Amino acid sequence: METPLRLEVIVASTRPERFAPVVADWFLRTVRASPEFDTGVIDLMTTPLPTDLVSTAEVTAYRQRLAAADAFVAITSEYNHGYPASLKTAFDNAKHEWRAKPIGFVSYGGLSGGLRAVEQLRQVVAEIHMVSIRETVSFHQAKKQFDRAGNTHDGAAIDAAQRLIGQLAWWARTLREARTTNPYPG
Repeated sequence: METPLRLEVIVASTRPERFAPVVADWFLRTVRASPEFDTGVIDLMTTPLPTDLVSTAEVTAYRQRLAAADAFVAITSEYNHGYPASLKTAFDNAKHEWRAKPIGFVSYGGLSGGLRAVEQLRQVVAEIHMVSIRETVSFHQAKKQFDRAGNTHDGAAIDAAQRLIGQLAWWARTLREARTTNPYPG
């Protein structure tokens, strides 16, 4: 049997009264039902990464965790038509660990559902040699999309999550094999 793909879900928002845990918990329940992935969580609220990009013991541990991953999903809010600074810091504190690995996005926000943030993030991840998964899960007016138990009845988001997970697994498997047999030249 094939080794499960290691997926790290990055929770980007670090605001004290953030909505991120609701969205992240829903996505984690969804993806953990998929046998392809062994899933972990990197919550940037509790992951101390320096904005000046100096190397620390925490950064070394963070990079090792990224290096061991086969794929990533970023759970991101949208603030002022962009993504949180904490997510940019997370990308900037590593380099080679991201290369030739896929990343998917689950976004939330007001009317745009975080899609403007995702479009900006696609440019960032291309620069660090990642493969951006086309399918995106997006929650517009996110607080209205979840019940008290943290479940959603947003059929479009549920369907998009299944497509995202399938595409992510395909890319993660394909790129893991490629990195093993023919290391990425980046």
